[in-house]
Amino acid sequence: MTYSIQTLNNISDKGLSLLPAAKYIVSDEADNPDAILLRSFKMHEMEIPASLKAIGRAGAGVNNIPLDKMSDAGVVVFNAPGANSNAVKELVIAGMLMACRNLILARDFAINLEGDDNEITKQVEAGKKNFGGFELPGRTLGVVGLGAIGVLVANSARALGMRVIGFDPLISIEKAWELDANVEKASDINYLLQESDFITFHVPLVEATKDLINAESLKSMKDNVTILNFARNGIINDEAVCNALDTGKVYSYVCDFPSNLLNNHGRVIALPHLGASTAEAEENCAMMVANEVKNYLENGTILNSVNMPTIDLPRAGNTRLSMIHENIPGMVGQVSHILGEAGSNIIHMVNNSRDNVAVTLMDVEAKIDENIQSKLSKIAGMLKLRVI
Repeated sequence: MTYSIQTLNNISDKGLSLLPAAKYIVSDEADNPDAILLRSFKMHEMEIPASLKAIGRAGAGVNNIPLDKMSDAGVVVFNAPGANSNAVKELVIAGMLMACRNLILARDFAINLEGDDNEITKQVEAGKKNFGGFELPGRTLGVVGLGAIGVLVANSARALGMRVIGFDPLISIEKAWELDANVEKASDINYLLQESDFITFHVPLVEATKDLINAESLKSMKDNVTILNFARNGIINDEAVCNALDTGKVYSYVCDFPSNLLNNHGRVIALPHLGASTAEAEENCAMMVANEVKNYLENGTILNSVNMPTIDLPRAGNTRLSMIHENIPGMVGQVSHILGEAGSNIIHMVNNSRDNVAVTLMDVEAKIDENIQSKLSKIAGMLKLRVI
């Protein structure tokens, strides 16, 4: 069987090379794709083809994908958690250094100097006192969100001699094991805000995190705090932070989301969304999602999906059924009944659910003809049926 893959953004060749030409046709103009690979392309207004089975987002955030719509259609959405974490970590550390050493302001001063070299030297000696900064060791970094990126940031800051406080009520056991033992765990975010000289955010933009930093929460912070946001625009209320910069409450604001407001403030370092913009990160993300999509199309395996449960089953038998359906009672029983009437014996199966959706993988001895497929597809609540 040959699968059609549509790319909506440029995807690293290292990722695409994992989809062999003998089984995959990869194009940016596929009419009826089995899967879509993308980075930042916004799919919310896009007409979704009935052929679509999977979407691979070569990155972590999926705000550009209509997840509810995909779940209702039985389309699995994959992302690449952790693939760009080192790139973002390095940018956060660079952001702290740029802020505490006033590097951007100093650079602006230096490139605007005029005169011969002797005159420039005199101006440098006279002006450098305006850009004196401070060092990181002994300062406190608050890390909000201890996923793949947050843990790396926390551990790197510890290696630089900083005190680190982390806050994440949903931290996984795996990430907890990776965290430096000397990172303090805050039981609530207010403690972190009150104690930190630097605060960095590594959480998604959801209702609970929208405007997480606002005029009210800024009041509880230390004077001259530095705030860093390389996560999502909207977590920080930019207007409130700019007001706090003007009063001296905030020392510097470093983020990945420029705007007219931020670009016009001298104490803001706004970068052009560089968090994952390294060759290594783009390759890692592309390779991860290519493997995820390939494994799903060929085996029904779901790993790192943002809208479907994790599921895997060693292959056995002649035919595999991959079924995405509503998470309601009796679904597996109805499938078993139809297969039993057709004389098709089930070798083994696995079922898992997530919220309102469930996935069943089932290996059977006999081939599944079109008549059986039709009956299975017509089961009330069946969202996507595939015979692999």
